[in-house]
Amino acid sequence: MEAFPEIYLNLSRKPGATRFSDSGFGWKPANGETYTCDQSQIISAQWSRAARGYEVKILSRNDGIIQLDGFKPDDFDRVSKLFKTWYGINLDNREHALRGWNWGKADFGKAELTFNVANRPAFEVPYTEVSNTNLAGKNEVAVDFSLPADGDAGANGHLGGAKFRGKKSAGARDQLVEMRFYIPGVTTKKEKNEDGEDVSGAEDGDGEEQNAANLFYETLMDKAEIGEVAGDTFATFLDILHLTPRGRFDIDMYESSFRLRGKTYDYKIQFDSVKKFMVLPKPDDMHTLITIGLDPPLRQGQTRYPFLVMQFKRDEEVNLDLNMKEDLLESKYKDKLQSHYEAPIAVVVADIFRGLSGKRVTRPSRDFISHHEQSGVKCSIKANEGHLFCLDKAFMFIPKPATYISMDNIASVTMSRVGGAMAASRTFDITFTMKGGMAEHQFSNINREEQQPLENFFRAKGIKTKNEMADDSGAILAAALQDEDLASSDDGAPANRGSADEDDESVDEDFQADSESEVGEEFDSDHQSSGSDSDAEMGEGGADSDAAEAAVPERPKKKPKLS
Repeated sequence: MEAFPEIYLNLSRKPGATRFSDSGFGWKPANGETYTCDQSQIISAQWSRAARGYEVKILSRNDGIIQLDGFKPDDFDRVSKLFKTWYGINLDNREHALRGWNWGKADFGKAELTFNVANRPAFEVPYTEVSNTNLAGKNEVAVDFSLPADGDAGANGHLGGAKFRGKKSAGARDQLVEMRFYIPGVTTKKEKNEDGEDVSGAEDGDGEEQNAANLFYETLMDKAEIGEVAGDTFATFLDILHLTPRGRFDIDMYESSFRLRGKTYDYKIQFDSVKKFMVLPKPDDMHTLITIGLDPPLRQGQTRYPFLVMQFKRDEEVNLDLNMKEDLLESKYKDKLQSHYEAPIAVVVADIFRGLSGKRVTRPSRDFISHHEQSGVKCSIKANEGHLFCLDKAFMFIPKPATYISMDNIASVTMSRVGGAMAASRTFDITFTMKGGMAEHQFSNINREEQQPLENFFRAKGIKTKNEMADDSGAILAAALQDEDLASSDDGAPANRGSADEDDESVDEDFQADSESEVGEEFDSDHQSSGSDSDAEMGEGGADSDAAEAAVPERPKKKPKLS
């Protein structure tokens, strides 16, 4: 037996002791479980420089790539000898490319993607670390990497923070989440035989030419098991509308995961990442919303989506036979799944999700019914309109931005009006003040009729409520009395016609284009023109009305204004 202290397994945070024997090897940290690997599982091994010294990278049949980091340079001879003697495997000494070039050749191995520069590996990406890939452009492929859950302390809580089956990304505080490859040109797609070896059918030029980026994308999808190779598909639902992220996706359900297939993005989501599952009836009597909380969230570029929001029509029926063997259905999913479904599509999707994932389905609280006898109220977060649903232990706003507020974190709720004039009397706002200094949540433009149902629900759940709307009543009444549409017309005041009353043309009415007395009118204050003193003439009761009308000249055209 050979022992090596201070060895790190799969980027673990704490070191452990590694022991090799003829039956395999084991790794044990100071506090944690022991990891063992049988010698029959070892396929190949290589020695290379790593972060903490030198590492032995082992390709295993069940656990994929296993990394043992922390060896000293003098340990190479000992490790090489024991691998040759006990396991019959040559320990290859590989040197990494250190030129710093960002161009090279991608090589798809059995368990990882290797980027070679000048025939030396610059870096490797285990397929199990790839969560998604998509074509970001004609010649560009984006690769998304797995993210650790918020509660993940570096692994699954065991082995000193080590992770297996390639899942090593939880060890670091800052980590790479996306990588893009630019792959120009076309290439010839090689056919493979049953053993997985390339068949040189392209020698005669008969091979199928394909865009190089597309071929890279399809190969990575196959290797990372993002596509159909992820297992048997138990159920498929086509063209399902998603409000968050926006688009239409096909849903494939597997034993331990489900897949979203869209035109641009393709996701594989493990059921272990599903933290919340809610079925919410949309307050339009036409649709049902299924909301799935994810940790870690989905990513599209720099945008994170911690919630999936799907929308289904309530009257859309589906007839589905579950693609599952009878013995598996009876042994593992008895009383959880049915072999045949004939019901509204939202009911079928929710039932299969619940049966496969084992997650509890959350529905709106029975303690809340809105003024319109619905489970949610219409409101807004800033400029985004949506619906706020009252659950038994939380509040949920959807679709965008999907916001989950646990009642345990709420310090108080303030009901108030924000705005002026009559709009404030028809709607109100509610603000959730959170405990521990967390950011508050404000929902605005709620119908005034929903005040009492919401206030009753807050009190029923024991949430401290502040009603500031009563303080606004005097200001709202004053605003209503000053409203132009409600002004009284008993005083006989003429209606305000806006800018029409501001256009005073009395000077133009007194103007006479043909009059010869313009100069006299302008300089002689005693001059009497034919069109003046009309008020005095009307004051004389003995004047003939016809003569007065004849004295009024026809209104001339307005003189153009000179600048």
